[in-house]
Amino acid sequence: MPNYRLPRAGVWRARSVLCSSPSHAQCRANHTKSQPTKSLDSILIANRGEIAIRVNRTAAQHGIRTTTLYTNPDAHSQHAHCSPFSFNLGPTTAYLDQEKILAIAKQQGCQAIHPGYGFLSENAEFARRCAEEGVTFIGPPPSAMEDMGDKARSKEIMNAAGVPCVPGYHGADQAPESLAKEAEQIGYPVLIKAVRGGGGKGMRIVKSAKDFQDMLESAKSEARNSFGNDEVLVEKYIITPRHIEVQVFADQHGNCVALGERDCSIQRRHQKILEESPAPFLDDSIRKDLWEKARAAALAVQYEGAGTVEFIFDNDTGEFYFMEMNTRLQVEHPVTEMVTGLDLVHWQILVAEGHPLPLTQEQVEEQIALRGHAIEARIYAENPDKGFIPDSGELLHVRLPTQSADVRIDSGFVEGDQVSSHYDPMIAKLIVRGEDRKDALRKMAAALQDYEVAGPVTNIDFLKRVCKSPDFVAGQVETGYIEKHRDELFPQTTVTPEALAEAAIASFLHSSTQASGAGVSAWQTSSPSWLKTSSDFQPRTFQFQSADFEPGPGKTPEVYSVELQQTSPGHFAVTTPSQAAPLQVSSSLNTSTNTITTYFPHTRQTSRVVFSSSDSGVIHLFTPQGSFRLVAPQPAWLSKALGVVEKPNSLFSPMPAKILRVLVKPGDTVHKDQPLLVIESMKMETVIRSPAEGSVVKRIVHGEGEVVRSGVELVEFEEGEATEPNA
Repeated sequence: MPNYRLPRAGVWRARSVLCSSPSHAQCRANHTKSQPTKSLDSILIANRGEIAIRVNRTAAQHGIRTTTLYTNPDAHSQHAHCSPFSFNLGPTTAYLDQEKILAIAKQQGCQAIHPGYGFLSENAEFARRCAEEGVTFIGPPPSAMEDMGDKARSKEIMNAAGVPCVPGYHGADQAPESLAKEAEQIGYPVLIKAVRGGGGKGMRIVKSAKDFQDMLESAKSEARNSFGNDEVLVEKYIITPRHIEVQVFADQHGNCVALGERDCSIQRRHQKILEESPAPFLDDSIRKDLWEKARAAALAVQYEGAGTVEFIFDNDTGEFYFMEMNTRLQVEHPVTEMVTGLDLVHWQILVAEGHPLPLTQEQVEEQIALRGHAIEARIYAENPDKGFIPDSGELLHVRLPTQSADVRIDSGFVEGDQVSSHYDPMIAKLIVRGEDRKDALRKMAAALQDYEVAGPVTNIDFLKRVCKSPDFVAGQVETGYIEKHRDELFPQTTVTPEALAEAAIASFLHSSTQASGAGVSAWQTSSPSWLKTSSDFQPRTFQFQSADFEPGPGKTPEVYSVELQQTSPGHFAVTTPSQAAPLQVSSSLNTSTNTITTYFPHTRQTSRVVFSSSDSGVIHLFTPQGSFRLVAPQPAWLSKALGVVEKPNSLFSPMPAKILRVLVKPGDTVHKDQPLLVIESMKMETVIRSPAEGSVVKRIVHGEGEVVRSGVELVEFEEGEATEPNA
């Protein structure tokens, strides 16, 4: 794609804009219609993680000096080191400290602030404060943020602009009984949604009237904690919706273009994990109508800069409705960059400087017609098998797919970094482009196969299953896809015999290479037969269980015993639980690449094996059949010492979390599914509910404000009450 140098005009410094349109003369002409009002030579990036690195990359390419910010937990993060200047804001929540951020901007002579996404990116008050201090806010004007940030107000504006909206109640009366009455009139199921904010926070689906009050309180609480405002609206919940959004861009001269649409229907907890452009199997007339309605929405609030107009598309009727507008750059903006060939961060800077948009709508559509299909997968530290609860910890090993013009990775982490429990658990974004959707899916599947992360649990294997799911491949997507395909996407997985064999062999070979004074491994101490032998050619027994097993009443981990004997150097007889007779295999461990290559009677297999350097003793295996996390069975005395107890009448924390609210007291008799406590981890609220009818609360083990580990006891019931283990 050619790089066209823009002409100088007044104070305009020469910059390059990606533009492959044959009408590039017109592109240059667009720029000369108006003189830019300012030249931004220094930008403060008021965000963290991959978006801070992303903005810094574009700024550096165009000779703009950047300053980054970090908090105490992020002191050693990649974004804190990606720019020449970086300043510590202090406590965990300080990314919201407007005064300190503005003070640093002025102290460093930064002419502009780029807010990224999240935190202060959609805060109209902060945008207004920037203007008062003479600092350019790289984003829309405060009035547009206020109009679109208030979901009730935005619906009024959209209706006036001819943009269709979902039927619902958007009024000021927030009394619980009034909202419940409105829900009854709308008809269940309904969607409760926070008036401000986004990202799925403060959003609950209510299927019946009996659940409304609990869901309302939960949505309001999460909205208060996330946005400082607990007002909600109630809308009709569409049964088979698709989430389709349009990337729009507007300048200060009344121009607005739609840069195509993205389908973001594959979601969990109302948050996206796969996004693609163009939306699959969408009639072209509907596609163009979506673009036009999105442009009308932006123009209705005199928008400037990058924004995303989000629509709900009803699969049953083919109709679409305005949902909300995100007045910022989206997490998934690289998908649009892949199918347009444009740098949207650079466009943001150009618009903030006062330039007209680089391309017309016609030129944008010419770009899109040439660029094929793009898909983005969000790589999260989370456990899909446990309701996508977030995880944290050190990234012991990271292996990335090979990047190219069609494979891109935006990440804020490298091997050795800590994924903090204080912030969103997204590790990276993997974006691929293909000539068409089929080609893009092939490239995505191949890239995910090459992506390895050891340390926290990730969603990589889950993403692999989604990308190979027949209905997803066929483009039959909707926001309820994951739940409707639960049996397919959450199979009952067992560790393969090959993986168990390689885990035992790798443990043996790894221990054999250690210095004599290095001590013994967790797998050595898990078997008395190991301790009784000194020869490398005596039989050993290795025992493994899943590292993701969660202790609880009535739960027993599956323990895998593997018999191993080295018959000659590099040759082994190995017996796994599924085999009646030993297999004769040869195997070698390359410690420089952490790869083990094993010749089984039926196949050759090469896997990556990573041994935890911490006391956890986890062994991570990345095999052709998938990834596995194994650990030696934990002695009972160690569980007790860690406070992880097994009681038949107790509930346990499913994740490391902070206790926000305790809703019951000792002596209360509770009903099945009654909320008992609300916990929070990585900005996500989870309600702990009663597992049985008629249980009597004996003790609340931890109170409000306390921070607990995963598997720690939260509630104890009276003896003799029949309870079921919590999920």
